[in-house]
Amino acid sequence: MADNGAHPTEEDPAAAFLAQQESEIAGIENDGDGDGDGFGALEGADGQQPVQPQPANYDLDSFGEPATLNGDMFQESNGPTDNYAAIAQVDIQRQEPESLRKWREEQKTRLEALDSASKAAEAEWREKAKKELEDWHVHQSEQMEKNKANNRASEEAFLAETDSDSPRI
Repeated sequence: MADNGAHPTEEDPAAAFLAQQESEIAGIENDGDGDGDGFGALEGADGQQPVQPQPANYDLDSFGEPATLNGDMFQESNGPTDNYAAIAQVDIQRQEPESLRKWREEQKTRLEALDSASKAAEAEWREKAKKELEDWHVHQSEQMEKNKANNRASEEAFLAETDSDSPRI
């Protein structure tokens, strides 16, 4: 095999998975027709794919493409043909599972409860701190008044002592 610089094609994991699933389904749904591939019900007697029945008003144009019917292209659809319905279907498929939605709601209520409890505790701490600060100011004022009174008494005693010790001229 000559190396022409092209990389060997890698097998698509999704395609491999689908092929595996098809073979498993074929094994399960094997109707025992003896052809061994399990797709006997899907194929015609000669091994060809069966022709799908077409509606009575189904026409092909000159190129073998479906002809338009009432201005619309006639085609089969596995899903809704309305664009809004298709978007709604995708939205439903993208919705999170019930268990995640329930967990998210429980977390929200739990966090709200914790938040309200922390706000209540904060308010309680603020009140306690405010009371302690007021008590400290009252105690500080009382202490200052006592110190002033002691200092005045000490000053008066000192002045009286110095006056009595000093000779009068």
